[in-house]
Amino acid sequence: MPTLDRHENVFVLDLGDGENRFHPDWIAAVGAALDEVEKAEGPRALVTAATGKFWSNGLDLEWLFANADHYQDYVVSVHQLFARVLSLPVMTVAALQGHTFAAGAMLSLAHDFRVMREDRGYWCLPEADIDIPFTPGMSALIRARLAPQTAHEAMTTARRYGGADAAAASIVDRAVAEADVRPAALDLAQSLSGKAGNTLGTIKSRLYTEVLSTLRDTTNPMG
Repeated sequence: MPTLDRHENVFVLDLGDGENRFHPDWIAAVGAALDEVEKAEGPRALVTAATGKFWSNGLDLEWLFANADHYQDYVVSVHQLFARVLSLPVMTVAALQGHTFAAGAMLSLAHDFRVMREDRGYWCLPEADIDIPFTPGMSALIRARLAPQTAHEAMTTARRYGGADAAAASIVDRAVAEADVRPAALDLAQSLSGKAGNTLGTIKSRLYTEVLSTLRDTTNPMG
């Protein structure tokens, strides 16, 4: 399960050491960690990291198929997580040490910045290959955070981007050696920790008004 630690002004949310799929309990644990980050005072920032082969492999499809009657509520909870991170009143950095797929890739896009391992691991939106269409909220998030050409390629071809290619396409901001992923993310977050507060939250909310409105639509989240 996710854990939260703090290094000086930087909170580090470790998503776990497995596939870090979005099980309802996992989503709740991440939400509780974000509550702690948000209620803290003074300079602060957030690094979202993981341990092992994956940063996140996205939706918990096994749980979802076993609980199909909860499908819409589950999608709403995923959308709420994306919206929460996208509008968090602190600077956020995703430290992508491993595979970042599907909803996991979308969660990374909800962060302000991304640092990725350069030599191994992929960032990918595989929905076209696994026959699961993007929801309107997911599409809005991706289109808001990627260049149009990149969003089109990533969404329609399910391309797997390695670190160098992801950096070249501006999917991530930096691609670095494995040992440098978390330190680089921590350094970046620390340098931005003084931005935290209501003004930053307002800027983000107004910058992404349309995306947040779509993600927070609980009446027709599937479109």
